[in-house]
Amino acid sequence: MKTRKILLTEKEIPEKWYNVIADMPNKPLPPLHPGTKEPIGPDALAPLFPMELIKQEVTTDKWVEIPDEVRNIYSLWRPTPLYRAYGLEKALDTPAKIYYKYEGTSPSGSHKPNTAVPQAYYNMKEGVKRITTETGAGQWGSALSFACNHFGLDCEVYMVRLSYDHKPYRKTMMNTWGAKVFPSPSDATEAGRKILAQDPNTTGSLGIAISEAIERAATNEDTKYALGSVLNHVKLHQTIVGQEAIKQMEKAGDMPDIVIAPFGGGSNFAGLSFPFLRLNFEEGRNIRCIASEPTSCPKLTRGVFRYDFGDTVGMTPLLPMYTLGHNFVPAPIHAGGLRYHGAGVIVSQLLRDKLIEAVAHDNLEVFEAGVLFARSEGIVPAPEATHGIATAIAEAKKCKEEGVSKTILFNLCGHGNFDMKAYEDYFAGKIVKHEITKEEIEASLAQLDTPEIN
Repeated sequence: MKTRKILLTEKEIPEKWYNVIADMPNKPLPPLHPGTKEPIGPDALAPLFPMELIKQEVTTDKWVEIPDEVRNIYSLWRPTPLYRAYGLEKALDTPAKIYYKYEGTSPSGSHKPNTAVPQAYYNMKEGVKRITTETGAGQWGSALSFACNHFGLDCEVYMVRLSYDHKPYRKTMMNTWGAKVFPSPSDATEAGRKILAQDPNTTGSLGIAISEAIERAATNEDTKYALGSVLNHVKLHQTIVGQEAIKQMEKAGDMPDIVIAPFGGGSNFAGLSFPFLRLNFEEGRNIRCIASEPTSCPKLTRGVFRYDFGDTVGMTPLLPMYTLGHNFVPAPIHAGGLRYHGAGVIVSQLLRDKLIEAVAHDNLEVFEAGVLFARSEGIVPAPEATHGIATAIAEAKKCKEEGVSKTILFNLCGHGNFDMKAYEDYFAGKIVKHEITKEEIEASLAQLDTPEIN
């Protein structure tokens, strides 16, 4: 009988997070102060983050201990299963072997609690009373609401207006865990009011929502800010995914030639791929790691590498990243978690050094891939997850065309049970192919007055 599901025991939950910076041949460039354009130190982050997270943000240690309290909460859903996608292989008639790591078994239905839990934990330990954050599709907001509820913290979420309207039950889930949810841009912040005055009908963006959440944290002493992607410590926490996957692949007697994950700000991709990159660094393996993004927001495949703000208003430090410009507002695609103008610093440096790859898929292609996966494997994927599936399918088709067998692993980062509006639109023919034009990208980048990188 074919083994479809590869499991680990609770005792096999990793005890440490892996920090890829320790192995990178070229370390990431430092963040800059937006006024002086000089490198900033950890103290500049103190108004927004607890000190333990700041230490993790700047550490070059290869391994960081996971607190027992965090591992205990992880055990509610971790280790997550890894599946062999026999149904998808058959549907594609491919010689490739396809596996997927399924993160949809978490309480909020995605990979996001992997960092929400430690972020809430460290805030609680330092006496913080409230955490503010943004959310695109609602996955991160749900995860942080769950984590804050567990540690007795108030949670305030600024949810991108497009998703706030399309995914009302994500808001309800956050409310159930005690969070307050605002459509972003909102009239609760100066940043939100300014943007609404410019465009009352804006669909919002992650950059705008970040500005609102940061403003609230920066102006309240008992409040800190939490980010669900982009930053180094967020990627660090997510590496629990790839570490488990390595153990599971070893149990299956296999190892991937290609590792794939969707890409918004980088936490999803980093979580699965960074531990496999460690094998490339340490053992000389040649595992291809591919980030999959939308053609509507293609910062990795069509953006520029330069310093830019992580938010729209310009409240964050300047970060060295691949970006489309912090004023860029992506098209209103359903994959709300991927509608972010920039890429995390670590991922950007790895791509610049050609240690990872990036591809982009259009809005229609990814839903075709998601429906095929649902019909062959039984799980309805989140719109964000369909991007990784589309890349896996493309690679499996190449194997068939070339007559070679490769092992493909992708991160099924979350289920789409709250995304029925997206699938309804797909079946109604309302989702069409969309790709941002060269002129739109150039117009957005022309607004940048941030430092260029040689």
